[in-house]
Amino acid sequence: MKNIQLAHFGSAVLLLGASLAAHSAPTQHAVCYNCPPEWADWGTQLQAIAKDTGIQVPQDNKNSGQSLAQLVAEKDNPVADVVYYGVTFGIQAAKSGVVAAYKPALWDQIPAGMKDPDGKWVALHSGTMGLMVNVDALGGLPVPQSWADLLKPEYKGMVGYLDPSSAFVGYVGAVAINLAEGGNLNDFTPAIHYFQKLSANAPIVPKQTAYARVLSGEIPILLDYDFNAYRAKYKDHANIAFVIPKEGSVTVPYVISLVKNAPHMANGKKVIDYVLSDRGQAIWANAYLRPVRTSAISAQAKSHFLPDSDYKRARTVNYQQMADAQKAFSARYLSEVK
Repeated sequence: MKNIQLAHFGSAVLLLGASLAAHSAPTQHAVCYNCPPEWADWGTQLQAIAKDTGIQVPQDNKNSGQSLAQLVAEKDNPVADVVYYGVTFGIQAAKSGVVAAYKPALWDQIPAGMKDPDGKWVALHSGTMGLMVNVDALGGLPVPQSWADLLKPEYKGMVGYLDPSSAFVGYVGAVAINLAEGGNLNDFTPAIHYFQKLSANAPIVPKQTAYARVLSGEIPILLDYDFNAYRAKYKDHANIAFVIPKEGSVTVPYVISLVKNAPHMANGKKVIDYVLSDRGQAIWANAYLRPVRTSAISAQAKSHFLPDSDYKRARTVNYQQMADAQKAFSARYLSEVK
């Protein structure tokens, strides 16, 4: 009987020890600003990071402008470990001294124009601006094929675009329209005039990602990236068309940075390494994004994109100049359009 009691006591001690060990092992985590699950399929990416690295990264629904503002506000006591945003915000963040230099494992495989020379930001993927159209929500109207089409009275109340004074995707739309209308990165007057005319057509102007609102038909036409339209069409099986306007458009990279004095810096570095790895890049490609490491895109993933002939209407720009112009454009938009 005594031996049985001792055995039970020993088992209890082992169980207690295992329980204490489980509770004492800290959960690995990292905080990423602007990692919304609906945008660019960050939801799948965050699940993969947790599964393959053990690092939990909470979802975060800030946009690029809000993320940069938060980093600046928290400069002396950072909360985030990494931040994902449009390239112009990455350039601004580097100038603001809120991000750290980090050259990830596959640094040499990233094209020179897609990374900051010191590693303050590095591109993950690119997006091409165009029209994401819920065909069923048009009520029989033709799918618009140009920026000019959006000004037609029959599309009144149907066109949406993210606030270009705050959301990066909104600013990219403004750059695309400005160049298509004959402007340049030193003169946004054509874009201002265009948005003034569009205002007469009662546009919908949300501040953050409006993907679900397009799928529901609440916003029939949204100025957005190719990858969101392809995701809606091929993953959510909605009757969505994507159009690169005939006047032309732009392609821009989205980038990630390590936050300066990040509280979980080692984990932040692992997250950046992961999203640039073969596995991470394949997730972007399977989510209909063009990965910065193009070797990671399969033939099947590429088949979901518009033909290369359509993409010839989209061009790259001087992203440093685009970043430098952003603040002045935002001020003009707020005073002359909004």
